[in-house]
Formats: sequence, structure tokens, C-alpha cells
Amino acid sequence: FQTLSQYARNFLEVKKISIPPLQLNYVIDKCNNDRGLLLNELEKILHYCRNGKKLTQEVTVKLINLSENHSMNELIDSCLVKNKKKTIKILNENNFNSEDGILIIRTFLNKLKRILKLTEELEKNRNIELTLSSAKPPVFWKDKETTKQQLTIWKSNKLKELIYNLTEIELQIKTNIKNSINLITNFILEQASVEINN
Repeated sequence: FQTLSQYARNFLEVKKISIPPLQLNYVIDKCNNDRGLLLNELEKILHYCRNGKKLTQEVTVKLINLSENHSMNELIDSCLVKNKKKTIKILNENNFNSEDGILIIRTFLNKLKRILKLTEELEKNRNIELTLSSAKPPVFWKDKETTKQQLTIWKSNKLKELIYNLTEIELQIKTNIKNSINLITNFILEQASVEINN
């Protein structure tokens, strides 16, 4: 909490934005120790305050709306295990803005590269437990079941194809940032829905 608090204060000081300590603590608490999420919420505050608007406690709650926000990792994991219902629920309950599109893509690409590395290892040793236990960096215990599902569903050739397609979408988003959420949402829904023929 102290590290994130210092990080947030530095961000706000550089951007010349003043927030009462109670409101700042609220934002940090709601970010679940996730620096990426905190940065995203601070960016929302920055955009709101740009035109000289006053940031009240009520506005902060509406802006942050993290009580319903799901993490991007949860969204990506749901997509990669083909849980269409949960993927749609997360997309509907989140209030993503244009800048979130790039953050979602970068998070998705990092996840795909990690799964690809594990999948290639699994294809060599044919032992899912050995693959997970020898992974570097280690797979956290709470992520093991989801990772197992992903390794069962995806093969390396399909993951490489997915990485390529996602990179293409990233290029499209960089040329048209206003359409970023539509592009990434369509991609995520398609991946959560499509059956894989390995």
C-alpha cells in the first residue's frame, strides 16, 4: 500500500492534480495491489481534471467504478479457457476507455507468450504437472487450474497464430485509437467463442 501510495502521489504531483488523502486511499484500496490498474485509474482522474473540473468523493467513486471492474487478467483467462459467458459478463461490467485497448492487448500478448512457452515445453515432455512445476517464472498455485485448462485447449501453432493476429490488431488500434475497444472486444469475443481444431 505504501509503495502504491507513493507512486500515486508522485504521479499526481507531476500532473499537478490535487486529491484529498481519503479519496486517494479509496482509489489505491480499490486497485487490489495492482500497479497497472492504479495507473489506469489515475489516468481516468487526470482526464477528468484536465478541464478544471473538481474531483469530489462522489465523482471519484463513479470514475473508478472498480467495485464491478474485473482485472484484465481475469478477462483474458476467461477468453483463453473458452468461457464465453464469463467473458461477456466481464466485458459488460467493465467501463473500458480507448486507452485501455492498448493495455488489454499488451496484457494479452504477455499472457500468450507465457502460455506458448509452457505449451512448447509440454509438447516436449508430455507431462503437464512437470511443465507447471518447472515453469520459470513459477505458475502461482491460484493460477494452476486455469493454466492447465489453457494448456489443454491451445497448441503452439494456434497460439502463434493468435499472437500474430493480436499484433495486427495492435497496429490497427495505433492508427485508430478511438476504435480500440471495439477492435479488442470483437477479437476477445471471437476467441472465446470459436472452437479450436488443433
